[in-house]
Amino acid sequence: MLKDQDRIFTNIYGLKDKSLKGAMSRGHWDGTKQILEKGRDWIIEEMKASGLRGRGGAGFPTGLKWSFMPKESDGRPHYLVVNADESEPGTCKDRDIMRHDPHTLIEGCVIASFAMGAHTAYIYVRGEYIREREALQAAIDECYDAGLLGKNNKHGWDMEIYVHHGAGAYICGEETALLESLEGKKGQPRLKPPFPANMGLYGCPTTVNNVESIAVAPTILRRGAGWFSSIGRPNNVGTKLFMVSGHVNKPCTFEEAMGLSFREIIERHCGGIRGGWDNLLGVIPGGASCPVVRGEDMADAIMDFDGMREVKSSFGTGGMIVMDKSTDIIKAIWRIAAFFKHESCGQCTPCREGTGWMMRVLERMVKGNAQKREIDMLFQVSKQIEGHTICALGDAAAWPIQGLIRNFRPEIEARIDRYTHNAMAHGAVMEAAE
Repeated sequence: MLKDQDRIFTNIYGLKDKSLKGAMSRGHWDGTKQILEKGRDWIIEEMKASGLRGRGGAGFPTGLKWSFMPKESDGRPHYLVVNADESEPGTCKDRDIMRHDPHTLIEGCVIASFAMGAHTAYIYVRGEYIREREALQAAIDECYDAGLLGKNNKHGWDMEIYVHHGAGAYICGEETALLESLEGKKGQPRLKPPFPANMGLYGCPTTVNNVESIAVAPTILRRGAGWFSSIGRPNNVGTKLFMVSGHVNKPCTFEEAMGLSFREIIERHCGGIRGGWDNLLGVIPGGASCPVVRGEDMADAIMDFDGMREVKSSFGTGGMIVMDKSTDIIKAIWRIAAFFKHESCGQCTPCREGTGWMMRVLERMVKGNAQKREIDMLFQVSKQIEGHTICALGDAAAWPIQGLIRNFRPEIEARIDRYTHNAMAHGAVMEAAE
């Protein structure tokens, strides 16, 4: 269990003063200049040693990502881009950072930009996040006024931060689609290579990081890599913002140590499952694109990257969607399929055509108006979409459906049987009436 003194986000609920003065009183912006004076290489090595893995869903080691940036400038400027396009259903942590604890992110931008040789950072905020952008912009203005940002600032590293407001497209959370959108073009993913570290924003070296990954960096560097890596278990270390929505007694966002079981997390923070643990049907562990897991497999599973792989799902962003036995699980996954169909950018054929196709087959399965052989056909089609697109949206659309078929096949078959039985009974009644 995480001790209070180990919390990085000390104002995640907005109960304390979120101004610059309030943030400084809680230890933010403390010794930032001294951290920069230790040099780029020290910062990157310390971030690598901390074991921090990207908090945006993919879990790529953050220090390693920073190290991909060219050491020497070839005349092109370097950029840091912060992905605040939090559009994954079930995920709602970055908005709380921007709303209530924005100085963690701004200080992180300064340190990360310095480590990559960037003088400019862009924060790409999701289109629907109006109040979050206002709070973030107000905090940035405070930092300019206090001489913490801008030219000739107190840290000795010229730093500009711009907040860019998206138009509310899920695809712009994919890093290269985000860069396209920032450049004023249609938000469609780019082919890789070239990778953003060589050719990113405006063709310049760029690193794209999630809000939480950047916001935890200052505290890690202040307290040391050893402190952060001592929390959790190997390859899955540190503290993490978890979110729980759905059928728990107290849905919430909270910071907790990695490596706890799902049961511990729900009992400690959410007041248990609605109607008790026997009423738990399934859980989507890390946002809508992660395969759904049966309740009995989930209860004692470890909530981290490796723990979720063991139950054939993924940890994602740590946004758990809990479903009790009142849930129509087939309809719930259909709803997710409808979301991905709507958000596909249409660039790749398997995703453009396949997401709609899967949604329509599932729509019939919701009613039971399907044949059992179509279940395997749907699974095969999902496999033809997964891994055959430029970005991971095709995978994200396929995984929930694969999870449904893998874990809840009897429910689909029972509904088809029931529909067939009712249709035959209805036919017999009609015949008799004639």
